[in-house]
Parts: sequence; C-alpha cells; structure tokens
Amino acid sequence: MATNLAIDDLLLQEAQLVGKKKAKKAVVNEALSEYIQRRRQAEIIELFGTVEYDETYDHKPFRN
Repeated sequence: MATNLAIDDLLLQEAQLVGKKKAKKAVVNEALSEYIQRRRQAEIIELFGTVEYDETYDHKPFRN
C-alpha cells in the first residue's frame, strides 16, 4: 500500500544512522514494528497483579 507521509527529515536521517539502515522504508517499518511491540507490552503490564493464583501450589512434582 503506497502512502505519502510528511516525516521530519532530520529524525528520519538520525534513525537511519542509529539503526544502520540505508533505506527509509526499512527505518519506518522497524519503527512501526517496535511501536506495536511496546504497546502490546504495555497492555500485558497492566495485567500484573490481576491474575489470581494458589500460593500453596507446588509445580515441582510435575516437572518430570
């Protein structure tokens, strides 16, 4: 899908240098991938403390 975006040239150049990418497309794709990953991690972090578990459960006998 072709898309026209107005992206700050200085930011894009710096991202290319930091990410060691030659193509602008590679930088944008990697940035979007990282953005999605971080947002999904944030959703998981919100679940901390909401899962109930049995503190007396012993998992060790089931390891074999």
